[in-house]
Amino acid sequence: MFVELMPMLKERTLLITVARLEEKLKVNVIPTKAKEGEDQALTTPLSYTGSAEELDAELGKHLASYVDSHAQLGSTLAEAKAEMDAAAKAARQKVKATQQTSKPDQTAPKQETAAATASVTETTPSLFAPQDLGAEPAQAANIEEGRNETP
Repeated sequence: MFVELMPMLKERTLLITVARLEEKLKVNVIPTKAKEGEDQALTTPLSYTGSAEELDAELGKHLASYVDSHAQLGSTLAEAKAEMDAAAKAARQKVKATQQTSKPDQTAPKQETAAATASVTETTPSLFAPQDLGAEPAQAANIEEGRNETP
């Protein structure tokens, strides 16, 4: 039984409990977290219930299967984490490269937009079109004197 647990014991501590339930035994193998932040799936316990003879005959095979599954899960999680980290890094680099290449392009459209706005305001008629300031004082003087000149 302990030979089968040795690969798992290299990485983490195991808590083993044995309880008697009527005429059968219940064995629990509970792995602890090896480090903080580790996936909770790696601490999934194994429970096996059977007679003492069944446990003697079969528990070793079940523990070996459990340890193999645990090792595969650990490597799968590590691979998935590495792939996600690589994808996140590639995405950050892509965004950074896009931002660097778009910075020079952003200044040119702003200058063109300012020139286009100036030409639009010059040609667009408005209700509040700028008036000739030279004509206003003469009209104001005529109104004050009570004279209206008609052309």
